[in-house]
Amino acid sequence: MSETTKQLSREAMTKDGKEKGGKAATRDIVCVGMFAAVLAVLSQISIPMPSGVPVTLQTFAVALTGVVLAWKLGLASTLVYILLGAIGVPVFAGFSGGIQVLVNYTGGFIWGFLAMTLLCGIGICMKNKILGILLGMVGLAVCHLFGTIQFMIVMHMGIGESFLLASAPYILKDVISVLLAFMVGTQIRTRLLKAGLL
Repeated sequence: MSETTKQLSREAMTKDGKEKGGKAATRDIVCVGMFAAVLAVLSQISIPMPSGVPVTLQTFAVALTGVVLAWKLGLASTLVYILLGAIGVPVFAGFSGGIQVLVNYTGGFIWGFLAMTLLCGIGICMKNKILGILLGMVGLAVCHLFGTIQFMIVMHMGIGESFLLASAPYILKDVISVLLAFMVGTQIRTRLLKAGLL
């Protein structure tokens, strides 16, 4: 093979690699943006509670994001969602937004979404699916821990009272949400992977 032919072959391979890399980057950006939107939409389906912490589909949406996108893209999507809310876009529950939401009595749960997405995303990549789901439950527990601690600090309450008000009423619903997210999300992830969309 002549030097000219070799050079042309190398250039073609480089160009093909760049095109594939560009397509992958675009695909990832679309997936991150799409699930940030899913988080924003499902956050608006909420039922007010006496404690001030509403019942929402956020837990399901966060777990679903981690399960479908795995930990890297899932974490990026959740971070985009939080950043949008922080700058004032009304993506949090009750069409709220702004940095004040992140520092008030419900903000701890939002920060906890990052840990939950991360652990659900790692869980879906594990060969043992039961252990993967359990890891997702650990993520849920961390999310509730963050939420309870910030509620306690902001509301000047004890840890026990804060847990009973801000966490306990939602645990069963959130456990079911994570289980459903793994069931539904696994199917969505499998189909997206087969279609080359993920």
